[in-house]
Amino acid sequence: MAESSYRPKKFAVIGAGPVGGVVAAFLAKGGYEVTLCDIVPELLAPALAPGIILEGVDTLQAKVTRTTTRIDDLLTDPPDVIFITVKATALPLIASALEDFVAEGRYVISWQNGIDTGVELAQHLGNRSVMRGVVNFGCVPLSPGHIHLAFHHRPHFLQELDPESKDAAIGICNVLTECGLDTQHTDQIMDMVWRKTVMNAGMNPMCAVTGMTMVEIINDPITFNLVDALIKEGIAVARANEFSLGSNYYPYAINYIKNAGNHKPSMLQDVEAKRRTEIDYINGKIIEYGLQAGIATPYNNMIRGLVKALEPK
Repeated sequence: MAESSYRPKKFAVIGAGPVGGVVAAFLAKGGYEVTLCDIVPELLAPALAPGIILEGVDTLQAKVTRTTTRIDDLLTDPPDVIFITVKATALPLIASALEDFVAEGRYVISWQNGIDTGVELAQHLGNRSVMRGVVNFGCVPLSPGHIHLAFHHRPHFLQELDPESKDAAIGICNVLTECGLDTQHTDQIMDMVWRKTVMNAGMNPMCAVTGMTMVEIINDPITFNLVDALIKEGIAVARANEFSLGSNYYPYAINYIKNAGNHKPSMLQDVEAKRRTEIDYINGKIIEYGLQAGIATPYNNMIRGLVKALEPK
């Protein structure tokens, strides 16, 4: 691990869904003080007793230090680091609520899917306080505080938005790695965000509109061809905007999604639970960056429209 003078002791996780539960459980198991925050009290209670339970490719059980339904409570006894693991749609509200958190030695991490989530936070909190992570696990809630990890492709990646916060980012990576959530510092986080989002933009909305799992989408030649078209469109937009996906990205992406397993991605979970999806931060961003570079995105326009049509239902 790289050397760092920054050694955070207290953490908060905003979002007690499966992604937040995984982060909170690993940090708590590592002996750190963890506050779990969510507006839904039923999601919080099990985190205190019997503790968050992870099963699947990782197995552990850990109790967090405390829980709260109010972000304001985090400001009375501020943690060193806050992980934001809620859906990207909630970001503007959360970012404005955290404006008083900003201070020397305190950091907010976007540990989320989607493009420009860190940028959204930085508009309220400033670049120096914000970091962006790329997460490489897939998880499904079995019940509140009980999470199935379908896959976990270590390591995860983290980067500061402001170079002055690099030492702190390395320190946070070291803590996460010690806790078993192996995380590496990178200076290419935006390229990594695009590498991941282009794959998500192909698979997630296709599962959301069809109700099929990833394996079912891959095994059906009609739906697979649509995923393929979405991925190729995303690659064209990324390259037109000069994001570096790598020379072998297309075969890598196809191989990656073919091994995704019999798993419902989060966007399908959202549709089934009648929640708003993150489509605007995934396919919506590919459309936005396509317009910026003069690249047509008919497949992304179509699939975004279909998912948005499902949301009011």
